[in-house]
Amino acid sequence: MAERAVRGLRSPRDRQDPRDLRDLRDLRDLRDLQRWRGLRAVGRIAALLALLLSAACSGGPQPPSDEEVPGQIVIASGRDVTGKNGVREQLIDAWNRQQEARRTGYSARLVELPGSADEQRSQLLGALQSGSATYDVVNLDVTWVPEFAAAHLVRPLPDGMIGTDVIPSVARTARWNGRVYAAPFNSDVGLLYYRRDWLHQAGVQQTDLSGGISWTQLDALIGDVGDVRPKGYDHGWTTQLAAYEGRTVNAVEAFATAVKDLRLTDADGHYTGDVDDLTRGVAELRRRTEGSYLLPDAFHSDEAASLGDFADGRTAFLRHWPYVYRSLFQNFTKDRIGVAPLPGRAVLGGQNLAVTASSRRATKAKELISFLTGKQSERCLLDAGFAATRESAYTDDTVRCATAASPSPSPTGERDDRMPRDAAGRPLYARAILLPALKRAVQRPRTPLYGAFTQTFTTQLGALLGDSPPDDETLARRLDAALRKALPDGRG
Repeated sequence: MAERAVRGLRSPRDRQDPRDLRDLRDLRDLRDLQRWRGLRAVGRIAALLALLLSAACSGGPQPPSDEEVPGQIVIASGRDVTGKNGVREQLIDAWNRQQEARRTGYSARLVELPGSADEQRSQLLGALQSGSATYDVVNLDVTWVPEFAAAHLVRPLPDGMIGTDVIPSVARTARWNGRVYAAPFNSDVGLLYYRRDWLHQAGVQQTDLSGGISWTQLDALIGDVGDVRPKGYDHGWTTQLAAYEGRTVNAVEAFATAVKDLRLTDADGHYTGDVDDLTRGVAELRRRTEGSYLLPDAFHSDEAASLGDFADGRTAFLRHWPYVYRSLFQNFTKDRIGVAPLPGRAVLGGQNLAVTASSRRATKAKELISFLTGKQSERCLLDAGFAATRESAYTDDTVRCATAASPSPSPTGERDDRMPRDAAGRPLYARAILLPALKRAVQRPRTPLYGAFTQTFTTQLGALLGDSPPDDETLARRLDAALRKALPDGRG
């Protein structure tokens, strides 16, 4: 799930839209900086707020010249999980070859930002606010789009930048306040990985879980495996519950499973939670984190740690993202490892490409984004292990990857591709499991203050994972009060 120094906000190219001014007035009405708490640095918060208020009062600073400046288009992104010289780099190289053949004078270069997703977000915000970066394109986590759009750090894009075959749930992540600000690049969704061989060893007759199971059925299977305790086995399942975005994702999945049509924010990003709904969500998260079958190390695990514990045989089940499908099959075979939809609701992840407000190569940057998110490129991303954003990548056998090497190297550098594939060369699980999971996935709250939301959510729910957790309603009331301070209240 994972993406995210940095150089330049001068101003948006386009005239400021009255709807954007409405959003800025909403931000100006915040009572104090406590509504922003959860963002990493108060100094950056103050600078951003000052920038927004100035734009609201004066119409914003002068936009950059409309003159296109040929040269290198710089793309800022988090780590490519397909490894060194991964599929993203290969697609950029393919675009560069086109530009060289046409003698356009343009090229593109990928800059990978260090650190976690939270750290990458802070780097991008600080750099674009201060004008210290010369990025033309930024690869944004889907939860960051409202924040960067409301702060005028990225430009509005034509509606046509989102292809007609982009998965609807994915397409919605590119919009804010009725306008398109990004193009979906690669998607993500929570999945359930499991040890098929251990289920067979435990006497389970149906070891193919691809049709989906409930959490109650998962509990029963964990009990079956626990009865035989294969070598190295410790607990039933693991996930990512350290104090970072992984905890937020797991909690939102639990809350959305417990509460049908859960809505924690409205269309303007204001908090609309309800204590009763939060109580049911806390109860579901508590059930999933019971010590009887959750690996205790999960409370301190991120993506890498949880994957390592599962690969080492400490658990029979793992909640993770699509990219580990390929990694696991470097060491396991189909009769040992399986993948299924996550029980209950799964969170939608992924990254979207946006053009920075300060880019002097915006027109060409849009052309680059169209290439990187086109049908053929999306098929390349799927073949390499990402979740593609276009349905055609999963369903149209005439769409093939011809611009990226196949297979691209794994995160640990192997070239031997052992990932199971269908007759058309896609990952074997892509059409029947991954695509339906993406269509059903739920979004995390959409708000320009997502940093404040996730920090508050993660911190408050940490009490549930401690030595003396409060009861469900008490924790729900604390969470409700904290979110009302962190976000504008949209409940009237």
